[in-house]
Amino acid sequence: MTGRVVVVGGGIGGLATAALLARGGADVTLLERHDRVGGRTGTLEVDGFRFDTGPSFYFMPEVFDHFFALLGERTADHLDLVRLDPAYRLFPEPAGAGASDPIEVVADPEANWAAFERLEPGAGEALRRYTEASTEAYRTALDHFLYTTFERPDRAVGGDVARRAGTLAGLLTQTLADKVARTTEHPVLRQVLGYHAVFLGSSPYRVPALYSLMSHLDLVDGVLFPRGGMYTVIEAIERLAVAHGVTIRTAADVVAVEVDDAPRTLRHPRRTGTARGVRLASGELVPADVVVSGADLFHTETALLPPAHRTLPEPWWEDRGPGISALLVMAGVRGALPELAHHSLFFTRDWPGNFDAILGPGRTSRPADLRVPDTASLYVSRTTATDPDAAPPGHENLFLLVPFPADPAIGAGPAGAAELDAYADRFLDQVAGWAVIPGLRDRVVTRRVVGPADFARDFSAWRGTALGMEHTLAQSALFRPADRSPRVPNLLHVGGGTVPGVGLPMCLISAELVAKRLLGETSPSPLPAPLRRGFLAAARPRGVWAEAGPATAPADAPAPAGVR
Repeated sequence: MTGRVVVVGGGIGGLATAALLARGGADVTLLERHDRVGGRTGTLEVDGFRFDTGPSFYFMPEVFDHFFALLGERTADHLDLVRLDPAYRLFPEPAGAGASDPIEVVADPEANWAAFERLEPGAGEALRRYTEASTEAYRTALDHFLYTTFERPDRAVGGDVARRAGTLAGLLTQTLADKVARTTEHPVLRQVLGYHAVFLGSSPYRVPALYSLMSHLDLVDGVLFPRGGMYTVIEAIERLAVAHGVTIRTAADVVAVEVDDAPRTLRHPRRTGTARGVRLASGELVPADVVVSGADLFHTETALLPPAHRTLPEPWWEDRGPGISALLVMAGVRGALPELAHHSLFFTRDWPGNFDAILGPGRTSRPADLRVPDTASLYVSRTTATDPDAAPPGHENLFLLVPFPADPAIGAGPAGAAELDAYADRFLDQVAGWAVIPGLRDRVVTRRVVGPADFARDFSAWRGTALGMEHTLAQSALFRPADRSPRVPNLLHVGGGTVPGVGLPMCLISAELVAKRLLGETSPSPLPAPLRRGFLAAARPRGVWAEAGPATAPADAPAPAGVR
């Protein structure tokens, strides 16, 4: 097979796509504008400290296992995974200026049910039943909805889904917060069941109750961590991509997808053009038969594509929610920090108010409607609890993630660094006060701070979002932008902006969905593992490379519903 594929962006989705398609027989070049791959899943090494600068939770291990298996590999041969116990420590907002009374979620589910029962009589059994239902919803999602491109939505609805239609309807028509409120009255236990919405770029008051499935991940599966940091996942996939023949070019800034005009056809009734490659900032044209963009979807549609070939121009985005951004603080600290677990979560009492501040009260709030809360719900990672080599002897590393408004003006301009530093001081002090860590800020020996303006600049992120388009009902599953451009059919998308969504496991699945598009495969099932080397060659008559004949659709033919 001589098909040339150019992958734009070396985040986990781009790397995974490149590896899979190279195994399939394509001639793959990956272009990354930074000096190293990884995208938002980055690493920072400074003054002897090592920080993960993006995702911190290793969830959905079966998705990682399946991806490695597609390449004929075992996860255990590439990652040194350890189970965290406790999985995380919770710090509820204290009364007045006092200390928080922390709660731990541990690796043993039975111990958790007993602890929840002590907090609220009946809560232990209620949360057990809740997580049993979350496991069922999780399995349904894996079996029917996560591994499909939705090119044929009818194929995702089998007998099992039909039998659960009533339950699924309830999970789609109520919010996660509504479902949680019917399970427990204890405010902290409600937060235990609802905090996952932040991983979806949203809040429990905005995402559908279907996402209760995420409680299966921490309360049933438990929480893993790859020793050496989350960036070891990127390094493993990069090695495999290179081993399969991918050419990786860093410091290669793509500024345009070059498109030739092309007529509509019966197979592609909305087509306006065919991608012939990408243009770099240097002026070089990198030719391709297929372009896969792992860049931010908004950036791809509104900056990389010529206006005549955009499916989602800027006005389309005005009615969509970008989700949250974040303040990231990487701090190297002198002395031990036993007060904090590997993962620690700090929850405000006024959770609704906190989310309204950073997301706005409406579905499509503008930056002017948003504000940074004075006291924030936030996340702290101390990977030195598990991986002491991440800091010099006698020191620890801290990574703070504070959900922030998606407003690229925050941290921009000449005063931007001072603005972010002031926020970092505020939230370090909050952590120190709630967890009773004497002199925390004075013990910081090095630190780096990142805000919304940095996400906008470094990742061309829509409105400076940290995660991508939030997972409201109208922006999930078949309602999420598709992974293929209907106007430029040999342009495909991978990553958090397309199906199935945000997060490392979802991006791995999105890479597999690109392979399914090229294969012309519309089933909701994962591809069989391992994939046969050269598997794409036999599929060319059905896949994206193919045309279904020379007949063209009339110029005024109606476009199919949606954006697929």
